[in-house]
Amino acid sequence: MILTHESQLTDAVLADNAGTADKRLREIVASFIRHAHAFLRETRPTEEEFHAGLQFIAAVGRRTSERHNEVVLASDVFGLSTLVGMLNNPLGSDHTAAALLGPFWRQNAPHAALGDNIARSNTPGPALFVRGTVRDTGGKPIPGATVDVWQASPVGLYENQDPEQDDYNLRGVFRADAEGKFHFRTVKPAGYPVPVDGPIGGLLHAQRRHPYRPAHLHFMISHPGYKTLITQVFPHDAEDLDRDVTFSVIAALVADCVRHEGDAPAPDVTGPWYSMAYDFALERGEQRFPAPPIR
Repeated sequence: MILTHESQLTDAVLADNAGTADKRLREIVASFIRHAHAFLRETRPTEEEFHAGLQFIAAVGRRTSERHNEVVLASDVFGLSTLVGMLNNPLGSDHTAAALLGPFWRQNAPHAALGDNIARSNTPGPALFVRGTVRDTGGKPIPGATVDVWQASPVGLYENQDPEQDDYNLRGVFRADAEGKFHFRTVKPAGYPVPVDGPIGGLLHAQRRHPYRPAHLHFMISHPGYKTLITQVFPHDAEDLDRDVTFSVIAALVADCVRHEGDAPAPDVTGPWYSMAYDFALERGEQRFPAPPIR
């Protein structure tokens, strides 16, 4: 099309997209074209602002590597990851709520026996003993369900961010027993700021937003014949529960974290220790796993 007015442009781009063979791709790209063009007409950016926006997108890509995923971080702080999760996993009383994967999940975490401690390096902090049961939406236990767990240390860093931690520290994969039960030991997690040394940090600063996430444990629960559950569990005493920078805190994912004095489940624990129980309910469906955001 030879243009005579800007109003013709959107239809011209949509016409070229109409030949896309894949129906779903054609639908998604057409919607993106319409919304992107409407966004530009609404905000009317200057050419300088438009190019600054392109540079921001390029910077997000440049900051993404095998050890850090700025693209996922961007999706998280814009609320996109949480929205996609909630649209695909509507909140309901019969299954556990999903929560975002985040930028720090790694494949091939070490398999561990029930009751093992996932704090593999010297990780100061109060001991936390976690237990729960994996069931289906009818309440029936799922024997042998896989429980993949990962978390930040009490100083607020995942092991791939911290040279003081051993590889795969505070990560582990457990197999639920014949009654669907699992338990393990770790250290009580702490809240932490998302990385702010890249373009997303600059944006948060410009927005006058804080960068903090409340303390949480990540879980990926899976079993053949069931939809893989990716979620997070938040101790009830965590700071910033009501202002998570990634908008991930769902009320049903907040669990009581009980402080104890005296005898602990492990003889080497001295001083106060904590326990937390949380059960998971999986929906029937296809077992799928996400692409790891980092290695």
